[in-house]
Amino acid sequence: MRTVVGVADVAVSSNPEDTLITYSLGSCIGVVIYDPAAKVAGLLHYMLPESTVDPEKARLKPAMFADTGVPLLFKASYQLGAKKQNMIVRIAGGSQILDDSGVFNIGKRNYMALRKIFWRNNVLVQAEHIGGSVNRTVRIDLKTGTVILKVSGQGELEL
Repeated sequence: MRTVVGVADVAVSSNPEDTLITYSLGSCIGVVIYDPAAKVAGLLHYMLPESTVDPEKARLKPAMFADTGVPLLFKASYQLGAKKQNMIVRIAGGSQILDDSGVFNIGKRNYMALRKIFWRNNVLVQAEHIGGSVNRTVRIDLKTGTVILKVSGQGELEL
């Protein structure tokens, strides 16, 4: 079954028949986690680095922000039996879209917020495809743990 993770959304699964996928990663970041021992995967598609810009929205949609979405992703995977020490982490997105002058730098700010969260929590990233000015789609096949990245205008590659 294919589960589409929308913008400001998160999904986790332990069903080997599932594929988790998110589309249109521009300045947003997709975080893919996989525990090969427990066969648990998760996917987060967050939009903004910090929930302090809108605490009420963060309460209603925690997956919208890095600082509330990342803990949500990991905790949900732990509930399905995943363990942090087994986690394989891959990330994609963080483009500079619709901000040619770099005024807002949302993509870069999203990436820096994520790296800070991971650094504080001793989480290593196995692979990443970050920056530029392209849209990305990322998916994980739970049966194999394979993560496929589709980059607009460049085709697909394994991440």
